[in-house]
Amino acid sequence: MATDSARPFQYSGGEVLPGETAHVRYPISETYLGDPVRVPVTIVNGSEPGPTAFLSAAVHGDELNGIEVVRHVADEWDHAALHGTVVCLHVLNVPGFEAQTRYLPLTSADLNREFPGKRRGNAAQRIAAEVFSNFVEPCDIGIDLHTSTRGRTNMFHVRGDLAHDDVARIAHAFGAHVVIDEDGPEGSLRTAATDAGTPTVTVEMGEARRFQRAMITRALDGVWSVFAEFGLYPADRVRWPGWRTVVHGDEERHWLRADAGGIVEMHVAAGAFVREGEQLCTITNPFEKTLTTVEAPFAGVVVGVLENPVVWPGNPLCHLARVHKRAREVLERRTDGE
Repeated sequence: MATDSARPFQYSGGEVLPGETAHVRYPISETYLGDPVRVPVTIVNGSEPGPTAFLSAAVHGDELNGIEVVRHVADEWDHAALHGTVVCLHVLNVPGFEAQTRYLPLTSADLNREFPGKRRGNAAQRIAAEVFSNFVEPCDIGIDLHTSTRGRTNMFHVRGDLAHDDVARIAHAFGAHVVIDEDGPEGSLRTAATDAGTPTVTVEMGEARRFQRAMITRALDGVWSVFAEFGLYPADRVRWPGWRTVVHGDEERHWLRADAGGIVEMHVAAGAFVREGEQLCTITNPFEKTLTTVEAPFAGVVVGVLENPVVWPGNPLCHLARVHKRAREVLERRTDGE
């Protein structure tokens, strides 16, 4: 990935020379009044040659944790020793961010289902095409930062198609306890980027419409670890999280769903280890003395849980992933207080 000499980073309408940092408001669309809609991008081009990495946040406009991660990398890290280039995409879905909605306002399109986009396509496809061609496709690796949707929360974990060697390398270097090996949804940023030759992972952390400092700090450590792994920064902080489980396929994870309507009381938190048969939550009917208990069908880690406590039958309650033997032994010792 590295070259023999540092090179300019070029995008439509500009370039950033080695040793320079540029803060760009890149136009991606226009409002009803014809005013430009601009994506904030920071490009840090190191004086020394190396890979080009992108870091993106808020492709869903209400997912805020990643915005602080990208801002911190762009504005507070010391880039004097940078070998290569870091492209910081602070807020991908600007209209959604301004409206504090997950999707693009008015069209209700999910921008994370429109990549790599079409220059002559619909509004979402045009936005995706501008971002992708200028700031994603030129990169060697990528990290796309997400949270859960509203009403749920996710533990800190990484998702990627580990059949790609460099995707696996990114995912393991990030230092999360849980790595989910899966093809991304069609049209997602990580899928389109990986298919185009820019291996990319998704990082899931926390819940929408929050700044969760503990999650943000862990993500910053993970970004540094990945950048160290690929030689952008000194390789002295590649992280080992203490235990790790890699989840392959749907047979190793399961969304438990409500079989009754009512009000949910969760008894476990995201990130908890549970044993088979352990009570995860109860559902009560506010007008009767009806109680439905939901138990873990297997031992595993709680990847995601419901935050909004009201459900219909079929609504998701808890995302549970199996853990491999070595990780399970560590978790059982911790649970037992050893």
